[in-house]
Amino acid sequence: MRTEYREEPCARALNGVAGMSFKWSLNPYMGCAHRCTFCYVRGFERRADRPWDERYGTSIRVKVNVVDALRRELAARGWRREVVAVGAATDPYQPAEGRYRLTRGCIEAFAAARTPFSIITRGPLVVRDRDVLSHASLRAEVSVSVSVATVDEALAARLEPGVAPPHQRLRAVRLLTDAGIHAGVALAPVLPGLTDAPAQLAAVMRAAREAGATHLWWNLLNLRPGTREYFTATLAREWPEQLATYERLYAGAGYLRPADAAPLERRLAALRAGSGIRDRRRIRLTPEPEPVQLALLS
Repeated sequence: MRTEYREEPCARALNGVAGMSFKWSLNPYMGCAHRCTFCYVRGFERRADRPWDERYGTSIRVKVNVVDALRRELAARGWRREVVAVGAATDPYQPAEGRYRLTRGCIEAFAAARTPFSIITRGPLVVRDRDVLSHASLRAEVSVSVSVATVDEALAARLEPGVAPPHQRLRAVRLLTDAGIHAGVALAPVLPGLTDAPAQLAAVMRAAREAGATHLWWNLLNLRPGTREYFTATLAREWPEQLATYERLYAGAGYLRPADAAPLERRLAALRAGSGIRDRRRIRLTPEPEPVQLALLS
């Protein structure tokens, strides 16, 4: 499908976040050409009356002034250098970044302001920015998580039609960690009946370890309105035998019930505990101490 890129300035770069492990987020783009069938952002787009169904990913807002806006906000007297999550609502390394380089500019702004940040992406384009990520890692805490829902490339192509194959994303993890950058894998999302078998989960963790991942975390599928309709339509077309299971598991809710989620969480925790995933970087980039300004002698 043809993608339209709309160059529109933003009023602010940083967004306040409530109810999450981070207080601030940054998204240089809105809308995502990766078009993942399970993307929870489809729900946000639906509420905002923007394309969320099969048209999702065909209209991308490019916040052309986001780097300048971010620099101003980070320089404000009240900024406390809290962690900023980059890519919480749209991928910062989708194809548009190859042209606009906004994410790269934001990384440079974070480094200049010694502000810690984390990146979540499915885009192997992140390896292009090893230089600025390395520099930023010497100025503040930096973390990169590359999302891999499955290492089955045929399955991934059906679930994530606009995303590079899993092996390319895992190669990105290897290149980042070899450069000394704190990079790992987000096993996200875990999809009941499609990617949650023990052998499938173990395969992702094994591949993450082999790629040198410093960490691995996961989340379970979230079917909020907007995402639910599109994903269940995909199930009906691609995996009709799973449709009744999902209707039961997600009846009247966007999340699995605790009774269904708890066994899966325990399985994931046990597999990760035995995976051997830990920080094994030969080079470890860590922030240098800030220079101390000596008091002038009177």
